[in-house]
Amino acid sequence: MTTTAEPTALAAPALGLHTDLSNEDYHADKTSLSSSGARKLLPPSCPAKFRWEQDNPQPASKTFDYGNAAHRMVLGNGPDLEVVPGARWDDGKSKKKIAEIRERGGIPLKQHEMQMVTGMAAAIRRHPLAAALLDPAYGAPEQSGFWIDEPSGIRRRVRFDWLPSMQSGRLIVPDYKTAADASDDAFQKAIDKYGYNQQAAWYEDAAQALGLGDQATELLFIVQEKTAPYLVNVIGLDFFAREIGRAKNRAAIETFAECTDSGRWPGYADDNPNYLPLPGWAETRDKEIYL
Repeated sequence: MTTTAEPTALAAPALGLHTDLSNEDYHADKTSLSSSGARKLLPPSCPAKFRWEQDNPQPASKTFDYGNAAHRMVLGNGPDLEVVPGARWDDGKSKKKIAEIRERGGIPLKQHEMQMVTGMAAAIRRHPLAAALLDPAYGAPEQSGFWIDEPSGIRRRVRFDWLPSMQSGRLIVPDYKTAADASDDAFQKAIDKYGYNQQAAWYEDAAQALGLGDQATELLFIVQEKTAPYLVNVIGLDFFAREIGRAKNRAAIETFAECTDSGRWPGYADDNPNYLPLPGWAETRDKEIYL
């Protein structure tokens, strides 16, 4: 009788810094917690959503394509970019071509989209501070790290957009982001919406845990608009923003450890109802009018 061997799970990457780990292998490790995963564990999300997204990778979308394509052009590492001719892609030939590109792990782009990401990369190279932070002579893209969180014992991971190779002074870690609006006001709202203060604290802690930097390590966001003239804004977060992010990370780590131990990934209100007040502004308004 012939038996078929069960597929073996990929071994978790070793602790420490990895300079050549693929993006796919990095994200395939479900034994460790990343910065984006930590943010998904906390409200307004919940552990059940985190677990679902871990087990069900999201399909490609134009939003992710633009971000990944810009990363490829700006950082010099990532999936291949291929132009598919035509203003519309609803014919059979275009659909077949797009499927082939996706199968190879590439990103299909229209001609004007390729021009967009090429223009974005050129604008980065013209920006004095962003160009210095991403100088290929003094750093490398897409490096991954894994370490043990001492208080909880869980594995944590990080994937640096860019890691400087010259570390004689204070380590500055740049992180590249695309946005519709790179102004201070817009990004301040994005910090709260997307938990970028948690990311900053996570990456700074990662650099220290991996022996790359000390407590003076700082993450700077290089934020770039996706429409001409592709303006760039280099943004740091103040001490309190990062400390709040660090405290939220700790809550997420403890949640991850508890869920991992119990095998239970709760949703919004699994055992007891959640009692909610009115939003603060509505309560103030209605108390003045009706009470």
